[in-house]
Parts: sequence; structure tokens; C-alpha cells
Amino acid sequence: MKKMRFILSGITGLLLLSACLFLYNKNSRPVILEFGMFTGSNWDVASANSFKIFDRAIADFEKNHPNVKIHYYSGIAKEDYSEWCAGKLLEGKTPDVFMVLDSDFDKFTSLGVMKNLDDLMSSDGSFHKEDFFATALDTGRNGGHQYALPYEVVPTLMFVNKSLLAKEGIDMPKEDWTWEDMAEICQRVTKDTDQDGLLDQFGTYNYSWRDALYTCGGKLYGNNQAQISFTDSRVLNAVKYIKRLNDINQGQSVTQEDFNAGRVAFMPLTFAEYRTYKTYPYRIKKYTKFQWDCITFPADKEGGNISKVDALLIGIGSKTRHEALAWEFLKQLTYTGEMQMDVYRYSQGVPALRAVASSQEGVDCLQEDMDEGEQVISSTLLCHVIENGIIEPKLLQYQQVMNLADGEVSKILQENKNVDSSMKIFQRTVSKYLQQQK
Repeated sequence: MKKMRFILSGITGLLLLSACLFLYNKNSRPVILEFGMFTGSNWDVASANSFKIFDRAIADFEKNHPNVKIHYYSGIAKEDYSEWCAGKLLEGKTPDVFMVLDSDFDKFTSLGVMKNLDDLMSSDGSFHKEDFFATALDTGRNGGHQYALPYEVVPTLMFVNKSLLAKEGIDMPKEDWTWEDMAEICQRVTKDTDQDGLLDQFGTYNYSWRDALYTCGGKLYGNNQAQISFTDSRVLNAVKYIKRLNDINQGQSVTQEDFNAGRVAFMPLTFAEYRTYKTYPYRIKKYTKFQWDCITFPADKEGGNISKVDALLIGIGSKTRHEALAWEFLKQLTYTGEMQMDVYRYSQGVPALRAVASSQEGVDCLQEDMDEGEQVISSTLLCHVIENGIIEPKLLQYQQVMNLADGEVSKILQENKNVDSSMKIFQRTVSKYLQQQK
């Protein structure tokens, strides 16, 4: 009998040991977090370090979370990324954490693909949304809710051909320059330098009515999505200002080649382009025939020296089975000082965290690749431009309407049409379009 009890006890012990080993093996299996990302730059400039930042972030995260592995698919180009995301969505395999293109943001939030981050943000005592640039954080909001966090910020600045201005005896504009200042400079530099009867030196290239609208206090999209007024005085003033600058060119078209050759004074440029073409080796491929720099945009008397700000967003899949880990990894990318400093080190934008963007270490990173004696844009000015910039809505309807407006303004300029009457007619077209979308 004792022998039987011993045997049964031994069997019970083996069963318990087997169960424990099973549970241990089950719990020790690594958790796989899928990360959706594309290669290269979000800003369509050359990038040789697209994987370095994320590989560093992943290594640090896995070191601090020994039972977690981050997996991503390499080699997905930005132009193919939206289609790749759509395929994953159809397969029911949306990544746990993923980059979000501007063109997909509205669609993903409306379809419920992205997790609402409000509760995760408010319940995390170590997270303070005020640490981000407010404008950058707003790029990830829709319908009053936060669906993504900004990873990298890029404002638009005004490119100035310093050599051309110096040749014409014109000082560099100040940070608070005005529409009138710009128009006067454009008038002075626009001329026929070789006396062949055609203008060959110009004031602006690619400066649009939208750029002017932002600097005169105009706003086309409020809380009521149907209220887009193209007959507002500020919209009309912006279009008229562009028409005024266009008239200085006497009907001649200004091209990118004119600008590249140093024959144009001003052109809008993203900070990513500034960083790329101000540093080696890309500076030797573009804009080497003249000295140049970037400043704020000129302002109308009712507006400010502001411009468009954009951000690369990262969100969490709404169907993730690892919400807590996904949130921690999202913070690793967007809310860790060292990882955000890598944006300065290896990318072309500005960190989304204000303290990192304005730090002396950040300034030093920007200065490293510059020519000796060449000064980068001051961090104070850069942060001011970002914090006070304009965020364009990522709503598909907004982009469709604005594309229609771009076409209308182009027609006004090409056909020398009356701005007031043309925009009044266009407003009726837009109102009808918006009614059909309801």
C-alpha cells in the first residue's frame, strides 16, 4: 500500500512538474510586436540612415523588455507603403505599431484602424503631452481625439538666394518682413539681364496662394467641415497678392531650372530640404552656384510670419493584442530623449519634443555637417516657426477641395481673370460639392 502511494505521489509530482514546465515554456515564448515602417525619408529627400534610428530604438526596447521582439519588413518604399498597409488591413494583420502617411490618416481613423490614444495618454503618469510641440501633436488628432503621436516635424521656410540679393544691392529680409517687402524685392530683381527682350531673372518660384493665405490670417477649415469660404476677404487678398507677383513676370513662366541656376530670389523649401542640401555630400549636387539661406515667410498686416508645419506620425493598431507593450514602444520612438535626438543625428527633420529640438546638443548636431563658418537656422527661430505654424487638415475632403481651388487659382493667373468674380463662382461650385458629400 505504501509502495502504491509512493508511486502515485511520484506520478502526481511528475504531472505537476510537467504542468509547470508547460506553463513556463508558454509564458517564456517571446511576444512579437509588428512594426510597420517604410524605407527612406518621408520628405522625399535623400536619406542614407533610414534604418539606423529604428534599429537603435528596437535594440534598446528589446534590451529593456527581454521577452519581446520587434519585427518589421524591410525594403518597403514610401510610394508602396499605403498599398502595403491596405493589404495588411485586408488580411486582418494590421501592425501593432505603424507609421501613418498623411494620405491614410483620415481613412484609418474613420475605419477604426488606429487606436484612440486618449486613455493611454491620460492614465500614464510618466507621459506629458505638453512636452511635444502643440502643432506637431495636433497633426495626430481627428474629431477631438489623439490617434497618433508625432515622431519628426518639418516646417516650411522661405529659401533666399543671398548672392542674387547681394548682386542687386538688397539686404537680407528680416524675420518680420512683410508682403510689401517681398513685392518690392521681386520688382527690383525681375529683369532682362542679357538684353535679349526676355526676362531671365525673377522674384519667386513655387510660392503659392496657400502660402500667402497662411500669412494673412486666413483659415479655410473650422470646426464645421462644410464652412469653406473662398469669398472671404483674406482668401481674395491672398490670391490677389499672388496675381500681383505673377504680373511682375510679364506672363513668363518661372521654372525649377531658373531657380537651380541662381536666377530666382525666393522659393518655399521644407526644413528637410534645407538640411539635405546644406550638408555634404548633397550640397555639391544642388545650389552650389550661389549662397543661400532660409528665413520666415513674409506676412500681411493682419497676419504673421508663419508657414505650414507637417509631421511624420506613428500610431497603434486598434486590434493589437499587446496594447501596453505597443504603447511603451510608441513612447520609445516618440517620447524618449535619446531616440528623438537621433532625428537630428540621422534624419532631416526636427524632433517632436520641444526640449530636444531646442537643446544645445541638437544645435551641435545640426552644425556638424555644415561648412566652416556656415551658421544653421537658430533653434529659437526654428521652434518659433514650428510652434506658430499652420497644420493643414488631413481630411480627404479638405485635400480634394483645395486641389480644386489650386486649379481655379491657376486658371485665374493664366487667363488674367478677375479674382473676386471668379472666386465667387468657384464658391458656388464648392458649396454644391460639399452638399453632395453629406
